[in-house]
Amino acid sequence: MAVLHRGLRLGMALLASFTAPACGPEAPAGAALEVDEQELEAVRSPLPPLNREALRQAIAGLPNAEVSGALVRVSGADGRWLGTSGVADIRTGAPVPADAHFRIGSMTKTFTAVVVLQLAAEGRVDLDRPVQDYLPRLLPAGVYAPITVRQLLNFTHGLPGVPVPQKDPDWFFENRFRRFSPRELLSLTLPQGPRFAPGTQQEYGNIGYLVAGLLIEQVTGRPYGDAVRERILRPLHLRDTFVPGNDVTLPGRHARGYEEVEPEETGCPAGAIAYGTRCLVDVTEASQSVPWAAGEMISTAEDMDRFLVALFQGRLLPRKLQEELFIVPDLPAAGGGRASYSAGLRRHDINGVIFWGKTGDRHGYNNGMGATRDLRRRLIYSVNTLHMGGDQPDIAVRIIMAALQGPSQP
Repeated sequence: MAVLHRGLRLGMALLASFTAPACGPEAPAGAALEVDEQELEAVRSPLPPLNREALRQAIAGLPNAEVSGALVRVSGADGRWLGTSGVADIRTGAPVPADAHFRIGSMTKTFTAVVVLQLAAEGRVDLDRPVQDYLPRLLPAGVYAPITVRQLLNFTHGLPGVPVPQKDPDWFFENRFRRFSPRELLSLTLPQGPRFAPGTQQEYGNIGYLVAGLLIEQVTGRPYGDAVRERILRPLHLRDTFVPGNDVTLPGRHARGYEEVEPEETGCPAGAIAYGTRCLVDVTEASQSVPWAAGEMISTAEDMDRFLVALFQGRLLPRKLQEELFIVPDLPAAGGGRASYSAGLRRHDINGVIFWGKTGDRHGYNNGMGATRDLRRRLIYSVNTLHMGGDQPDIAVRIIMAALQGPSQP
Protein backbone atom coordinates (compact mmCIF):
# COMPACT_ATOMS: atom_id res chain seq x y z
CA MET A 1 0.00 0.00 0.00
CA ALA A 2 1.34 3.40 -0.96
CA VAL A 3 2.07 5.72 1.92
CA LEU A 4 3.06 9.32 2.49
CA HIS A 5 5.85 9.85 4.98
CA ARG A 6 4.84 12.45 7.53
CA GLY A 7 7.91 12.58 9.73
CA LEU A 8 9.77 15.46 8.04
CA ARG A 9 12.31 17.62 9.80
CA LEU A 10 10.73 20.83 11.06
CA GLY A 11 13.32 23.10 9.44
CA MET A 12 12.62 21.62 6.00
CA ALA A 13 8.89 21.57 6.62
CA LEU A 14 8.76 25.29 7.36
CA LEU A 15 9.99 25.90 3.79
CA ALA A 16 7.36 23.66 2.23
CA SER A 17 3.62 23.31 2.52
CA PHE A 18 2.30 20.49 4.68
CA THR A 19 0.12 18.55 2.24
CA ALA A 20 0.03 15.01 3.66
CA PRO A 21 -3.19 14.26 5.50
CA ALA A 22 -2.58 10.54 5.18
CA CYS A 23 0.11 8.00 5.69
CA GLY A 24 0.42 4.28 6.08
CA PRO A 25 1.83 1.81 8.54
CA GLU A 26 5.33 2.01 7.10
CA ALA A 27 5.72 5.67 8.05
CA PRO A 28 8.61 6.30 10.47
CA ALA A 29 7.54 6.66 14.09
CA GLY A 30 10.65 8.03 15.81
CA ALA A 31 9.89 10.21 18.82
CA ALA A 32 11.82 13.28 17.57
CA LEU A 33 10.11 13.20 14.19
CA GLU A 34 6.66 12.96 15.76
CA VAL A 35 7.36 15.97 18.01
CA ASP A 36 8.34 17.87 14.88
CA GLU A 37 5.04 16.92 13.28
CA GLN A 38 3.04 18.39 16.16
CA GLU A 39 5.06 21.60 15.95
CA LEU A 40 4.50 21.67 12.20
CA GLU A 41 0.73 21.41 12.60
CA ALA A 42 0.82 24.29 15.09
CA VAL A 43 2.81 26.45 12.65
CA ARG A 44 0.46 25.63 9.78
CA SER A 45 -2.72 25.96 11.82
CA PRO A 46 -2.58 28.82 14.33
CA LEU A 47 -5.39 28.31 16.80
CA PRO A 48 -7.86 31.20 17.17
CA PRO A 49 -8.76 32.42 20.67
CA LEU A 50 -11.71 30.74 22.35
CA ASN A 51 -14.96 32.40 21.25
CA ARG A 52 -17.38 31.94 24.12
CA GLU A 53 -20.12 33.99 22.50
CA ALA A 54 -20.04 31.82 19.37
CA LEU A 55 -20.41 28.75 21.57
CA ARG A 56 -23.37 30.28 23.39
CA GLN A 57 -25.05 31.10 20.11
CA ALA A 58 -24.36 27.61 18.73
CA ILE A 59 -26.66 26.01 21.30
CA ALA A 60 -29.15 28.85 21.77
CA GLY A 61 -32.86 28.44 21.20
CA LEU A 62 -33.36 24.91 22.46
CA PRO A 63 -35.52 22.92 22.46
CA ASN A 64 -36.44 23.18 18.78
CA ALA A 65 -37.84 20.89 16.09
CA GLU A 66 -34.64 18.82 15.93
CA VAL A 67 -33.00 18.89 19.36
CA SER A 68 -34.32 18.88 22.93
CA GLY A 69 -31.06 19.67 24.77
CA ALA A 70 -27.33 20.16 24.45
CA LEU A 71 -24.18 20.00 26.55
CA VAL A 72 -20.82 21.43 25.41
CA ARG A 73 -17.42 21.48 27.10
CA VAL A 74 -14.39 23.19 25.56
CA SER A 75 -11.00 23.10 27.31
CA GLY A 76 -7.42 23.99 26.56
CA ALA A 77 -4.81 26.72 26.63
CA ASP A 78 -7.41 29.52 26.45
CA GLY A 79 -9.39 28.25 29.41
CA ARG A 80 -12.59 26.28 29.67
CA TRP A 81 -16.17 26.90 28.57
CA LEU A 82 -19.05 24.72 29.78
CA GLY A 83 -22.56 25.34 28.53
CA THR A 84 -25.95 23.67 28.40
CA SER A 85 -29.21 24.50 26.67
CA GLY A 86 -32.70 23.09 26.35
CA VAL A 87 -34.35 20.57 28.62
CA ALA A 88 -33.33 17.26 30.12
CA ASP A 89 -36.94 16.12 30.45
CA ILE A 90 -39.74 17.42 28.24
CA ARG A 91 -42.33 16.48 30.87
CA THR A 92 -40.81 18.54 33.69
CA GLY A 93 -38.79 21.13 31.77
CA ALA A 94 -35.73 20.41 33.95
CA PRO A 95 -32.53 21.89 32.49
CA VAL A 96 -29.74 19.75 31.04
CA PRO A 97 -27.24 19.04 33.86
CA ALA A 98 -23.64 20.00 33.15
CA ASP A 99 -22.47 16.63 34.52
CA ALA A 100 -24.98 14.60 32.52
CA HIS A 101 -24.28 11.04 31.48
CA PHE A 102 -24.94 10.26 27.81
CA ARG A 103 -24.62 7.38 25.37
CA ILE A 104 -21.36 8.04 23.52
CA GLY A 105 -22.16 5.76 20.57
CA SER A 106 -19.27 5.22 18.18
CA MET A 107 -16.84 7.07 20.41
CA THR A 108 -16.70 3.60 21.98
CA LYS A 109 -14.54 2.60 19.01
CA THR A 110 -11.67 4.69 20.37
CA PHE A 111 -11.69 2.72 23.63
CA THR A 112 -11.81 -0.59 21.75
CA ALA A 113 -8.95 0.48 19.48
CA VAL A 114 -6.83 1.46 22.48
CA VAL A 115 -7.28 -1.98 24.08
CA VAL A 116 -6.24 -3.74 20.86
CA LEU A 117 -3.20 -1.46 20.56
CA GLN A 118 -2.29 -2.16 24.20
CA LEU A 119 -2.41 -5.88 23.46
CA ALA A 120 -0.15 -5.22 20.47
CA ALA A 121 2.28 -3.33 22.74
CA GLU A 122 2.38 -6.39 24.99
CA GLY A 123 3.17 -8.69 22.07
CA ARG A 124 -0.15 -10.52 22.40
CA VAL A 125 -1.50 -9.19 19.12
CA ASP A 126 0.38 -8.49 15.89
CA LEU A 127 -1.25 -5.70 13.89
CA ASP A 128 0.10 -7.18 10.65
CA ARG A 129 -1.23 -10.71 11.25
CA PRO A 130 -4.58 -11.76 9.78
CA VAL A 131 -7.47 -11.70 12.20
CA GLN A 132 -8.21 -15.20 10.88
CA ASP A 133 -5.16 -16.39 12.86
CA TYR A 134 -6.83 -15.29 16.10
CA LEU A 135 -10.44 -16.16 15.20
CA PRO A 136 -9.94 -19.04 12.74
CA ARG A 137 -13.58 -20.07 12.37
CA LEU A 138 -15.16 -16.62 12.25
CA LEU A 139 -14.72 -15.58 8.60
CA PRO A 140 -15.83 -18.18 6.01
CA ALA A 141 -12.79 -19.78 4.37
CA GLY A 142 -12.54 -19.20 0.65
CA VAL A 143 -14.81 -16.15 0.88
CA TYR A 144 -12.64 -13.65 2.74
CA ALA A 145 -9.00 -12.90 1.99
CA PRO A 146 -6.66 -12.40 4.96
CA ILE A 147 -7.59 -9.24 6.89
CA THR A 148 -4.98 -7.80 9.21
CA VAL A 149 -5.78 -6.52 12.69
CA ARG A 150 -4.68 -3.04 11.58
CA GLN A 151 -7.20 -3.16 8.72
CA LEU A 152 -9.95 -3.95 11.24
CA LEU A 153 -9.07 -0.83 13.21
CA ASN A 154 -8.72 1.61 10.32
CA PHE A 155 -11.81 0.51 8.34
CA THR A 156 -9.91 -0.90 5.35
CA HIS A 157 -11.00 -4.53 5.95
CA GLY A 158 -13.71 -4.71 3.27
CA LEU A 159 -16.19 -6.55 5.50
CA PRO A 160 -19.88 -5.89 4.69
CA GLY A 161 -22.10 -3.76 6.89
CA VAL A 162 -24.38 -5.25 9.54
CA PRO A 163 -27.81 -5.72 7.82
CA VAL A 164 -29.79 -4.46 10.79
CA PRO A 165 -31.81 -1.27 10.12
CA GLN A 166 -31.27 0.12 13.62
CA LYS A 167 -31.86 3.70 12.42
CA ASP A 168 -35.32 2.79 11.12
CA PRO A 169 -37.73 3.82 13.93
CA ASP A 170 -40.15 0.96 13.23
CA TRP A 171 -37.38 -1.64 13.47
CA PHE A 172 -35.91 0.06 16.53
CA PHE A 173 -39.14 0.13 18.50
CA GLU A 174 -39.81 -3.53 17.70
CA ASN A 175 -36.31 -4.61 18.75
CA ARG A 176 -35.53 -1.92 21.31
CA PHE A 177 -34.87 -4.29 24.20
CA ARG A 178 -33.75 -7.33 22.24
CA ARG A 179 -30.30 -8.65 23.13
CA PHE A 180 -28.19 -9.54 20.09
CA SER A 181 -24.88 -11.34 20.44
CA PRO A 182 -21.97 -10.17 18.28
CA ARG A 183 -21.69 -13.60 16.68
CA GLU A 184 -25.40 -13.53 15.83
CA LEU A 185 -24.90 -10.19 14.08
CA LEU A 186 -21.87 -11.53 12.24
CA SER A 187 -23.83 -14.59 11.12
CA LEU A 188 -26.28 -12.18 9.46
CA THR A 189 -23.49 -10.12 7.95
CA LEU A 190 -20.71 -12.33 6.66
CA PRO A 191 -22.67 -14.37 4.07
CA GLN A 192 -22.91 -11.18 1.98
CA GLY A 193 -19.24 -11.51 1.08
CA PRO A 194 -16.58 -8.78 1.03
CA ARG A 195 -17.25 -5.24 -0.12
CA PHE A 196 -13.73 -4.86 -1.53
CA ALA A 197 -10.27 -6.41 -1.25
CA PRO A 198 -8.66 -5.67 2.13
CA GLY A 199 -6.37 -2.65 2.10
CA THR A 200 -7.72 -1.13 -1.14
CA GLN A 201 -10.37 1.28 0.22
CA GLN A 202 -11.64 2.73 3.47
CA GLU A 203 -15.30 2.39 4.44
CA TYR A 204 -16.57 3.43 7.85
CA GLY A 205 -18.86 1.09 9.78
CA ASN A 206 -19.33 -0.98 12.92
CA ILE A 207 -18.48 -4.46 11.66
CA GLY A 208 -14.70 -4.22 12.08
CA TYR A 209 -15.08 -3.23 15.71
CA LEU A 210 -17.47 -6.07 16.44
CA VAL A 211 -14.69 -8.37 15.24
CA ALA A 212 -12.14 -6.36 17.25
CA GLY A 213 -14.25 -6.91 20.38
CA LEU A 214 -14.24 -10.66 19.74
CA LEU A 215 -10.49 -10.50 19.15
CA ILE A 216 -10.00 -8.88 22.57
CA GLU A 217 -12.09 -11.61 24.19
CA GLN A 218 -10.21 -14.38 22.40
CA VAL A 219 -6.80 -13.02 23.40
CA THR A 220 -7.64 -12.09 27.00
CA GLY A 221 -10.12 -14.88 27.74
CA ARG A 222 -12.51 -12.34 29.28
CA PRO A 223 -15.34 -10.02 28.12
CA TYR A 224 -14.08 -7.04 26.15
CA GLY A 225 -15.81 -4.72 28.64
CA ASP A 226 -13.59 -6.06 31.43
CA ALA A 227 -10.53 -5.11 29.38
CA VAL A 228 -11.85 -1.58 28.87
CA ARG A 229 -12.53 -1.18 32.59
CA GLU A 230 -9.22 -2.63 33.78
CA ARG A 231 -6.97 -1.02 31.18
CA ILE A 232 -8.58 2.42 30.72
CA LEU A 233 -11.42 3.32 33.08
CA ARG A 234 -9.83 2.36 36.39
CA PRO A 235 -6.28 3.64 35.71
CA LEU A 236 -7.69 7.00 34.59
CA HIS A 237 -10.31 7.10 37.37
CA LEU A 238 -13.13 7.47 34.85
CA ARG A 239 -15.78 6.71 37.45
CA ASP A 240 -18.64 8.03 35.31
CA THR A 241 -17.84 5.94 32.23
CA PHE A 242 -19.51 2.57 31.76
CA VAL A 243 -19.66 -0.45 29.47
CA PRO A 244 -23.34 -1.25 30.09
CA GLY A 245 -23.62 -4.79 28.74
CA ASN A 246 -27.19 -5.97 29.40
CA ASP A 247 -28.16 -2.88 31.42
CA VAL A 248 -30.54 -0.76 29.33
CA THR A 249 -30.63 2.20 31.74
CA LEU A 250 -28.55 5.37 32.02
CA PRO A 251 -26.93 5.92 35.42
CA GLY A 252 -26.88 9.12 37.44
CA ARG A 253 -27.99 12.52 36.18
CA HIS A 254 -28.75 12.64 32.47
CA ALA A 255 -30.81 14.28 29.76
CA ARG A 256 -33.46 11.95 28.45
CA GLY A 257 -33.36 10.92 24.79
CA TYR A 258 -36.36 11.07 22.45
CA GLU A 259 -37.31 9.90 18.97
CA GLU A 260 -40.05 11.68 17.03
CA VAL A 261 -42.83 9.54 15.56
CA GLU A 262 -45.71 10.32 13.20
CA PRO A 263 -49.00 11.27 14.86
CA GLU A 264 -52.15 9.27 14.27
CA GLU A 265 -55.53 10.71 13.31
CA THR A 266 -56.58 10.75 16.94
CA GLY A 267 -53.32 12.19 18.25
CA CYS A 268 -50.03 10.72 19.37
CA PRO A 269 -49.73 6.92 19.27
CA ALA A 270 -49.71 4.93 22.50
CA GLY A 271 -46.51 5.45 24.46
CA ALA A 272 -45.67 8.75 22.78
CA ILE A 273 -45.66 12.15 24.47
CA ALA A 274 -47.42 15.12 22.88
CA TYR A 275 -44.94 18.00 22.78
CA GLY A 276 -46.39 20.95 20.93
CA THR A 277 -47.30 19.65 17.50
CA ARG A 278 -44.90 16.70 17.72
CA CYS A 279 -45.12 13.20 19.15
CA LEU A 280 -42.01 12.01 20.99
CA VAL A 281 -41.14 8.60 22.40
CA ASP A 282 -38.72 8.45 25.33
CA VAL A 283 -35.89 6.18 24.14
CA THR A 284 -33.49 6.75 27.04
CA GLU A 285 -33.66 3.07 27.95
CA ALA A 286 -32.68 0.67 25.17
CA SER A 287 -30.39 -2.27 24.52
CA GLN A 288 -27.04 -1.30 23.02
CA SER A 289 -26.16 -4.81 21.88
CA VAL A 290 -26.24 -4.03 18.14
CA PRO A 291 -23.26 -1.62 18.25
CA TRP A 292 -21.61 -3.49 21.19
CA ALA A 293 -17.83 -2.88 21.09
CA ALA A 294 -18.39 -0.35 18.30
CA GLY A 295 -20.85 1.89 20.15
CA GLU A 296 -22.39 0.86 23.47
CA MET A 297 -20.59 2.92 26.11
CA ILE A 298 -21.82 5.70 28.43
CA SER A 299 -19.79 8.63 29.76
CA THR A 300 -19.77 12.32 30.74
CA ALA A 301 -18.09 15.35 29.21
CA GLU A 302 -15.58 15.55 32.06
CA ASP A 303 -14.59 11.89 31.76
CA MET A 304 -14.28 12.09 27.97
CA ASP A 305 -12.03 15.13 28.26
CA ARG A 306 -9.85 13.29 30.77
CA PHE A 307 -9.68 10.32 28.41
CA LEU A 308 -8.62 12.51 25.48
CA VAL A 309 -5.87 14.18 27.51
CA ALA A 310 -4.45 10.86 28.70
CA LEU A 311 -4.67 9.37 25.21
CA PHE A 312 -2.95 12.25 23.42
CA GLN A 313 -0.29 12.57 26.15
CA GLY A 314 0.73 8.95 25.60
CA ARG A 315 -0.36 7.69 29.02
CA LEU A 316 -2.29 4.74 27.55
CA LEU A 317 0.04 3.60 24.79
CA PRO A 318 3.78 3.56 24.05
CA ARG A 319 4.89 5.97 21.33
CA LYS A 320 4.99 3.50 18.43
CA LEU A 321 1.49 2.20 19.07
CA GLN A 322 0.09 5.64 19.90
CA GLU A 323 1.01 6.78 16.40
CA GLU A 324 -1.51 4.29 14.99
CA LEU A 325 -4.14 6.76 16.26
CA PHE A 326 -2.76 9.42 13.92
CA ILE A 327 -1.95 7.39 10.79
CA VAL A 328 -4.54 7.63 8.03
CA PRO A 329 -4.10 5.23 5.08
CA ASP A 330 -3.40 6.88 1.73
CA LEU A 331 -6.41 5.26 0.09
CA PRO A 332 -9.68 6.23 -1.57
CA ALA A 333 -12.75 6.30 0.63
CA ALA A 334 -15.69 4.22 -0.47
CA GLY A 335 -18.16 6.57 -2.10
CA GLY A 336 -15.54 9.15 -3.09
CA GLY A 337 -12.85 11.30 -1.58
CA ARG A 338 -9.88 10.11 0.45
CA ALA A 339 -9.54 8.13 3.65
CA SER A 340 -9.81 10.15 6.85
CA TYR A 341 -9.97 7.54 9.63
CA SER A 342 -7.08 6.13 11.61
CA ALA A 343 -7.29 3.45 14.29
CA GLY A 344 -10.16 4.78 16.39
CA LEU A 345 -10.01 8.47 15.41
CA ARG A 346 -10.76 10.68 12.42
CA ARG A 347 -8.64 13.50 11.04
CA HIS A 348 -10.37 16.82 10.26
CA ASP A 349 -8.99 20.00 8.75
CA ILE A 350 -11.37 22.70 10.02
CA ASN A 351 -10.60 26.30 9.11
CA GLY A 352 -6.96 25.29 8.81
CA VAL A 353 -6.89 23.63 12.24
CA ILE A 354 -6.05 19.91 12.34
CA PHE A 355 -8.49 18.27 14.71
CA TRP A 356 -8.48 14.58 15.69
CA GLY A 357 -11.63 13.09 17.13
CA LYS A 358 -14.65 10.83 16.90
CA THR A 359 -18.40 11.25 16.78
CA GLY A 360 -21.12 8.92 18.01
CA ASP A 361 -24.85 8.55 17.36
CA ARG A 362 -27.48 6.61 19.29
CA HIS A 363 -31.23 7.07 19.56
CA GLY A 364 -31.71 10.32 21.47
CA TYR A 365 -27.99 11.17 21.60
CA ASN A 366 -25.55 12.63 19.07
CA ASN A 367 -22.06 13.32 20.43
CA GLY A 368 -18.51 14.16 19.54
CA MET A 369 -15.02 14.58 20.97
CA GLY A 370 -11.92 16.05 19.42
CA ALA A 371 -8.65 17.83 20.08
CA THR A 372 -5.59 19.28 18.46
CA ARG A 373 -2.53 17.04 18.80
CA ASP A 374 -1.03 19.40 21.38
CA LEU A 375 -4.35 19.50 23.35
CA ARG A 376 -4.50 23.30 23.14
CA ARG A 377 -8.15 23.02 22.12
CA ARG A 378 -10.43 20.15 23.16
CA LEU A 379 -14.14 19.71 22.55
CA ILE A 380 -16.74 17.36 23.99
CA TYR A 381 -20.42 17.74 23.14
CA SER A 382 -23.67 15.82 23.44
CA VAL A 383 -26.92 16.90 21.83
CA ASN A 384 -30.27 15.20 22.27
CA THR A 385 -31.49 14.81 18.72
CA LEU A 386 -35.07 13.82 17.94
CA HIS A 387 -34.14 11.82 14.81
CA MET A 388 -31.34 9.26 14.73
CA GLY A 389 -29.25 8.76 11.64
CA GLY A 390 -28.72 10.74 8.47
CA ASP A 391 -26.22 13.57 8.18
CA GLN A 392 -24.51 15.25 11.11
CA PRO A 393 -27.17 17.48 12.72
CA ASP A 394 -26.83 21.19 12.06
CA ILE A 395 -26.33 21.99 15.73
CA ALA A 396 -23.34 19.63 15.93
CA VAL A 397 -21.74 21.38 12.96
CA ARG A 398 -22.36 24.77 14.62
CA ILE A 399 -20.78 23.56 17.87
CA ILE A 400 -17.67 22.25 16.11
CA MET A 401 -17.22 25.42 14.07
CA ALA A 402 -17.76 27.64 17.13
CA ALA A 403 -15.14 25.72 19.10
CA LEU A 404 -12.57 26.57 16.45
CA GLN A 405 -13.78 30.06 15.55
CA GLY A 406 -11.98 33.15 16.80
CA PRO A 407 -13.65 36.39 17.94
CA SER A 408 -15.73 38.14 15.28
CA GLN A 409 -13.95 40.95 13.47
CA PRO A 410 -15.34 44.47 14.02
